[in-house]
Amino acid sequence: MASDIPKTVLVIPVCTHVRTLREVVERCLAEGFPVLVVEVGRVDGGLDAIADLPVGQIRLPANRGKGGSVLAGAAWAEARGYEAVLTLDPAGDDHRADAGLIQEAAAADWPCIVIGERRMAEEAAPRSGLIGRDFSRFLVRVECGRFLPDHQSGFRLYPVRFLTTGRFLAKHHGFGVEVLVRGAWGGLPILSVPIQVRQPSADEKVSSFDILRLICLHGWLVTRSLLPWPHSRLVASPPGERMLQDLFHPIRFFRRLSREHTSAAELGMAVWVGIFIGALPIIPFGIASIIYVTHRLHLNKLAAVGASNVCCAPFVPFVCIEVGYLFRFGRFWTDFNRQTLLHEVHYRLWEWLLGALVVGPLLGVAGAVFTYFLVRLLRRKEAEARRPPYGEISRSDRSNL
Repeated sequence: MASDIPKTVLVIPVCTHVRTLREVVERCLAEGFPVLVVEVGRVDGGLDAIADLPVGQIRLPANRGKGGSVLAGAAWAEARGYEAVLTLDPAGDDHRADAGLIQEAAAADWPCIVIGERRMAEEAAPRSGLIGRDFSRFLVRVECGRFLPDHQSGFRLYPVRFLTTGRFLAKHHGFGVEVLVRGAWGGLPILSVPIQVRQPSADEKVSSFDILRLICLHGWLVTRSLLPWPHSRLVASPPGERMLQDLFHPIRFFRRLSREHTSAAELGMAVWVGIFIGALPIIPFGIASIIYVTHRLHLNKLAAVGASNVCCAPFVPFVCIEVGYLFRFGRFWTDFNRQTLLHEVHYRLWEWLLGALVVGPLLGVAGAVFTYFLVRLLRRKEAEARRPPYGEISRSDRSNL
């Protein structure tokens, strides 16, 4: 049963697009939404353009990015009894009708995060932007296990309590990613509501420093995903009855393992993890380590364990030892005798580790790329095989005649 719609305030960060700000604010007020405008840094004519309108106003002394403006808006909203903030870009399409849809979606599963999923033609977007979006989407899925169709949309609804109590590292370009990942860690449902985009706003320029920030942020989020400490949760964990029941049915359990996280990119990543960990000199704990890492990174466990068999002795360990020996002495290991094989075995283990840090990732990349394209090829052929021949009417269409 749906609960009441959370008390929401529209938060509009202003760093550019001052010309369209007043028009957007007036439209939101006409629909009855309370509005808060946050000026990010010094913007010429920012708040002056709406000085006579009945809206909340915050002027941040320094440019804290959109993340800083959203957090400042959440603190303002909490002090005035609001339960949710809905962020809105002052440029682009008019989303007044979509705001009501997002509030209704939030009421059905509150507290939650709701994203306005933009529906726009991908042909108009540059290919480099689509590749970057897909790669970022894949990283988000690895970090939190959620598939988010439009994780870059700035039209979102957040619970105020989640923003005011959370500790976020990113305040600028990476805030939108971090807040979704941490929300998923906290157990918040993340919903998507389709919205129409007829005139998308201009893309925000991403500098080299912003790219470096994103790389560091994703590195930290992946590292935090691997750590064994539990995340603080805002919503109680769902019961694990289904997993416990599957443990007593081996066939059902392995069928479930084989079908989870099976996109081409996820399988390729699982193969990379399996080969890299399999190349390390941790033979007694190799499979356990692979299962732990793939579980934390939401990857296919069976694919990773199967790929680790590529590193079985003696070929890959020998190559790793040779590479490690080359790093230590500048030449390959050619003296195979009792002294070097038995009495100096601890040196060989050290060289194995050094070499595995190079051989493992490189061999893993080769296996991941091969797996990725093989999976895509096989699925394309399967889709073509299922497609009815040209001119043939399918059974469902024949029944409708």
